[in-house]
Amino acid sequence: MVWTCHVNRSHTAPMDARRTTPTPRTTPDLPLHRLQALLPFAIGTFDTIGPLSRAGFPHRHSFYEIVHVTGGRGAHVLDLVHQPLAPPQLCVITPGQVHYWSDADELTGQVVLFDEDFLLRNPQDLAALRALATRPALGLGERAGPIGALLADMEDEYRAGQPGFQGVLRASLHILIIRALRAAERADRPSLPGRPTELAAAFTRLIARPGGVRHSVASSAQELGVSPGHLQTLVKQATGRTPGRLIRRQQTLEAKRLLACTDLTIRQVAKEAGFADPAYFCRFFRRETGMTPGEFRARVDGNHHDPRIASIAAAPEGP
Repeated sequence: MVWTCHVNRSHTAPMDARRTTPTPRTTPDLPLHRLQALLPFAIGTFDTIGPLSRAGFPHRHSFYEIVHVTGGRGAHVLDLVHQPLAPPQLCVITPGQVHYWSDADELTGQVVLFDEDFLLRNPQDLAALRALATRPALGLGERAGPIGALLADMEDEYRAGQPGFQGVLRASLHILIIRALRAAERADRPSLPGRPTELAAAFTRLIARPGGVRHSVASSAQELGVSPGHLQTLVKQATGRTPGRLIRRQQTLEAKRLLACTDLTIRQVAKEAGFADPAYFCRFFRRETGMTPGEFRARVDGNHHDPRIASIAAAPEGP
């Protein structure tokens, strides 16, 4: 097993997915999986990576995951959006996102796990991963062969562990991300490298982490070492949206995740989503989604396969 599952914030223990497969909203908090390996990187099949690679319960990661699905049945659910499997395809999951495999059977392919530190220092890679993670599955089409061959070569390199293999894997991971982005028909192309792009990428990673929605624009600017005004200017330049708008969008998404996948009370959801006042949270959530938290939970519960839910579950857009 190359990762462990944190059931809460104070205890770490391996979880056997064959024994523990809770359905959505049966746990008091979302499990957080952490990478446990000699390197901040691992690649293998679903079997060699371990049972958590096909976990059927909602959970988060502290690391990035790219799943190359070459066979199997079922669906992948990413941030409440249910997508039936249609191999060959890629699934990209970033830290903080909630996902699980629904009724998955006979999954084949490769699983790639890595921390941000393992990436080459290229802001385009992080932007590409965020763009790819906006969909539960990415069909590969004519690029299936080259991407499959690249992943097979990466797995061989990882297993052999010969001198210099870490550098080869880092370079191969960069190529994989770029090829995956090219295969995405509607991927958002990353901006040109530069200070606005780098700062916006750091800001979006900051607020997307578990607990990151508690950041204000001022506290985010302080952590990133810039003034609030500078953060406003560069993030708006790079993304077209203000930092405040991005924080509100992330808060809404986090609230949706918790309402759909846990039994936390509305008060508890409000706190986890960064709101001290539950009444204000309810007004905020209704303004952002058009329904109260209770109405959203009632409509989404058990209906992830309903195409109407996908539009409800999607992160809100806006200026």
